[in-house]
Amino acid sequence: MKQDVVVAGGGIGGLACALGLARAGQGVRLLEQAAGFGEVGAGLQLGPNAVRVLDDWGLLPGLHARAAFPDELRVRDAHDGQRLGLLRLGATMRARYGQPYATIHRADLHGLLLEAVQRQGGVRLHLDARLAAYELASNSVRVTCEDGSVFQGAALIGADGLWSRVRTQLLGAQPVRASGHLAYRGMVPAEALPASLRAPVVTAWLGPRLHVVHYPVRRGEWFNVVAVVHGVLGQGHGGPPGSDPQGWSHEARTQDLQRALGPVCTDLKDMLDAVTEWKLWALNDRPPMAGPHEHARGRVALLGDAAHPLRPYLAQGAAMAIEDAWTLGRLRQDAPSGTAVDWPLLLQRYARTRWSRNARVQSRSQRNGTIFHASGLLRWGRNTSMSLLGESLLNNPWLYSGPPQPVA
Repeated sequence: MKQDVVVAGGGIGGLACALGLARAGQGVRLLEQAAGFGEVGAGLQLGPNAVRVLDDWGLLPGLHARAAFPDELRVRDAHDGQRLGLLRLGATMRARYGQPYATIHRADLHGLLLEAVQRQGGVRLHLDARLAAYELASNSVRVTCEDGSVFQGAALIGADGLWSRVRTQLLGAQPVRASGHLAYRGMVPAEALPASLRAPVVTAWLGPRLHVVHYPVRRGEWFNVVAVVHGVLGQGHGGPPGSDPQGWSHEARTQDLQRALGPVCTDLKDMLDAVTEWKLWALNDRPPMAGPHEHARGRVALLGDAAHPLRPYLAQGAAMAIEDAWTLGRLRQDAPSGTAVDWPLLLQRYARTRWSRNARVQSRSQRNGTIFHASGLLRWGRNTSMSLLGESLLNNPWLYSGPPQPVA
């Protein structure tokens, strides 16, 4: 009898995984620890590599109904407002890569994937199902949840985020790495902004030890604003001493952000002043992946943040999870029909396909954080390079032309 695959986690990565596998004819049991499906946070960016997957899954009309499609990425100095660099998006990005660059609210992308899973069929969704542990048998994986419920499948995919329990059992306890950066996130109705700030563009403001990014979401009706500064919770940045670093959002005080940013130019100040409520995240990650063994072993694999959590400085966190899911779906689709699927082999191919690309994105994201927040000679070199090299410095053909095809 053909066994289902168990997917732990019902966020963007878990739903994408379930959809990719179900489209290939694979039955899925998806376990979500919360009492209902939903997504917290604010906006995210989807490069052509991620949009290419959504198009392959038939979700481009739904994306267009929910997202914004900015015309440009503008890089400016946070303090004097000077323009540092420009990357054309919109029609230029479509011409280069065959797909657009999109910006979308996390909840809208999550809802798009959930609706697609429900339409697809072949996926059974289980709420209040938090994985406690798993056991391996010769040809299956037995998953036990905290409430005592048990699920058995041919394979287990851990899409349960940065604090993944699947990862802990698979690879051993490995503490996450604190970046020393805090992300303040807020949303602003476009109608609350001056006309000069409503343009359909992604704007990145760079300054010493800080940067701010804002872009349209929800068809341009809202703007997502993210300000990243150096600091730790419990030291004047919105959290009491001993704040739980695993807490997803923290109430944050505007004066803490203003103190961390210092004086900024008028346009940036107007954008920040329009935010009426800030949430605060401590940014954590893990070192870049060291090999395929960190992606899959036997019948168990990791996907998205469970495998390769990213700092947000390349805007690829959701995209890499979606690419992971697409790769699994393609491998399952290509498996020989009429015979039992060799899941250990399939997951090894998945790991070999994905680990080096994910490691490169992890490394590049970390490096970008250093460059964004530069001061002194490094800041001068960054600004000079942007003025001399133009779009070639901001464009990433190796990234936006993905995802790569599965390896043999």
